[in-house]
Amino acid sequence: MMISDRDVLLVIDVQNDFCTGGALAVPGGENVVPAINRIAQKFTNVALTQDWHPADHVSFAPNHRGRQPFQTIELDYGTQVLWPTHCVQGTSGAEFHGDLDVTRASLVVRKGFRRQIDSYSALFENDHKTPTGLLGYLRERELKTVFIAGLALDFCVRFSAEDARKAGFQVAVIEDACRGIDLDGSVAATHRSFRELGISIVSLEAFL
Repeated sequence: MMISDRDVLLVIDVQNDFCTGGALAVPGGENVVPAINRIAQKFTNVALTQDWHPADHVSFAPNHRGRQPFQTIELDYGTQVLWPTHCVQGTSGAEFHGDLDVTRASLVVRKGFRRQIDSYSALFENDHKTPTGLLGYLRERELKTVFIAGLALDFCVRFSAEDARKAGFQVAVIEDACRGIDLDGSVAATHRSFRELGISIVSLEAFL
């Protein structure tokens, strides 16, 4: 696959808390790191996202008396999954995985730092209107195609891909450089959404 200077690799939330031993471990999460490192070498433009929550964040189950992780509540912006406390600002769990090569990144987008709203997408928070700043970066740099890898396929990768596609970019998800949580059929729902929106699925092999 030929990569141009109008393409960008968007690496989603490859952080310690989403890897084995972390507070919200995605099964096999750390296995995406070697693939992402190899792919990133092909790109002039690389951006990273980093979940960056305050300890009292509204999405954390322990902040709601009587609630358990993976239950849902209704907030102003819709249904919110309650998660174990994870990626708290300044903790080791919020740091990028130690083997992830971050040297090629020209941008790090921190998301989920507002206490009252969660943020899955790299472009907008979960109200679908509060921007993270990434959309402006993509447009200012006149980038055209967004390749996405990272964690987790069925949440932050999915929402990022959907928002980028709706914003007018070509979008390709590198599925074998992602891992999913699969909560109540969420991986299958992700694949359906990608088909409906015209989001491509590509493999690591295409870059080698």
